[in-house]
Amino acid sequence: MSKIGKIPISIPKDVYINIIDNKIIIKGKLGILSQKFSEKIKIIFKNDKLFLSRIQEDKKTKSLHGLYRVLIDNMVKGVTNGFQKELELIGIGYRVSYYEEILEFNLGFSHKIMMKIPKEIRAEIKINKGQNPILILKSYDKQLLGMIASKIRSLRVPEPYKGKGIKYLKESIRKKTGKSA
Repeated sequence: MSKIGKIPISIPKDVYINIIDNKIIIKGKLGILSQKFSEKIKIIFKNDKLFLSRIQEDKKTKSLHGLYRVLIDNMVKGVTNGFQKELELIGIGYRVSYYEEILEFNLGFSHKIMMKIPKEIRAEIKINKGQNPILILKSYDKQLLGMIASKIRSLRVPEPYKGKGIKYLKESIRKKTGKSA
């Protein structure tokens, strides 16, 4: 058995689960998420716990076992508590503003970059005097949140000499020494 796949998923009282054919639908206080899963994986719900088991023992099914367990667990955590990513804009004049699901970035280019974010994601901007702006993204869908955060980071990847760019808040950038060293 997969070490991760055999761990049962605890389901809180305010989360509702519906399994139809090869699709699981999870509904909680923050939203509704659904995920298709392989017919080689069997999901059993009893005593407020979800158990995943394999029908076949081939290599592909073994790899899917742990994957679907983690995906479903993240869905349950998402609809109960939600997830958050924080991005920091490092650079002189780097700014971000948010208005009606549109993020507007000033990243040192000759033009502003406009980005529409999905309605499932909420954005906040923290600006303190003398500090870099911080963009906080919150959502109940971990996959979508990670994808959007990665897309925003790719607009201006931190460069290795001065560290200018967009980075995750806890991320450390290895800086190179310049020509003078």
